[in-house]
Amino acid sequence: MKFTVLTLFPEIPRAFFESSIMAKAVERGIIAYDLVNIRDFAFDRHKTCDDAPYGGGAGQLLMPEPLGRALDSVEAFKKTKRVIYVTPGGRPFSQQKARELSAEDELILICGRYEGIDQRIIDFYVDDEISIGDYVMSSGEVAATVIIDAVYRLIEGVITKESLDEESFSGGLLEYPQYTRPSVYRGMAVPDVLTNGNHEEIRKWRLQRSLQKTLMNRPDLIQRARLAGTLDEEAEKMIEELAAHVSYRHNRKQSRMLRAVQERLKRRHMQDAETECREEEN
Repeated sequence: MKFTVLTLFPEIPRAFFESSIMAKAVERGIIAYDLVNIRDFAFDRHKTCDDAPYGGGAGQLLMPEPLGRALDSVEAFKKTKRVIYVTPGGRPFSQQKARELSAEDELILICGRYEGIDQRIIDFYVDDEISIGDYVMSSGEVAATVIIDAVYRLIEGVITKESLDEESFSGGLLEYPQYTRPSVYRGMAVPDVLTNGNHEEIRKWRLQRSLQKTLMNRPDLIQRARLAGTLDEEAEKMIEELAAHVSYRHNRKQSRMLRAVQERLKRRHMQDAETECREEEN
């Protein structure tokens, strides 16, 4: 698979492609990449790639001409290539989307900067607008790298299938807790079930802890897993047993938060009353 990244700052994604597991995948020929500097396609001697938006407003936009020429240079118009614009206004990125993209021959990622890019580039070239979360970043390169990292590791030969199967979101749930040596750290011992060699007990423990963590941190994933039909009778029974405990913990947390808010409001009312009394005395 090939990743082609169009950017004003190729040194940012280059470090990612030259490090760790990605570097090994590139060396083995599983992954190929091309970093295209949009400034190389600017017209003037200053390599200008941005300008003020029509209609006014703050910030600058990437101009369509340099970016369009950069896209043409990598033949973005070919059907075998999928063009992605990384933007807060795109559809949310997910593990399912990562799996979908991992089946492509080549992904071309446009790294936005400033206030984004000219809409005509999106209309003419872009296949997917993708957001990595409900927040705004100054670096489209970092956001694009997030997508690349989630996608490339799903390509056959990069990581073992066993490792992928046991990761968070692979079965619709968060991953269970993991432990390694030493067996005791700062008085905390590894759970006995993980050291007794009974693989069936280990499987059940991991499922239970996975369900517990998901219920506490991402209960929405439980509902999605139910709708997808990925929870069997064993998992449903464990959820039923865990539900009361998890709800209790969440209620305790909510109660503490509520008491803290009430205390702050109480202090504020007292301060306001004291201020009014002083003003009346004066």
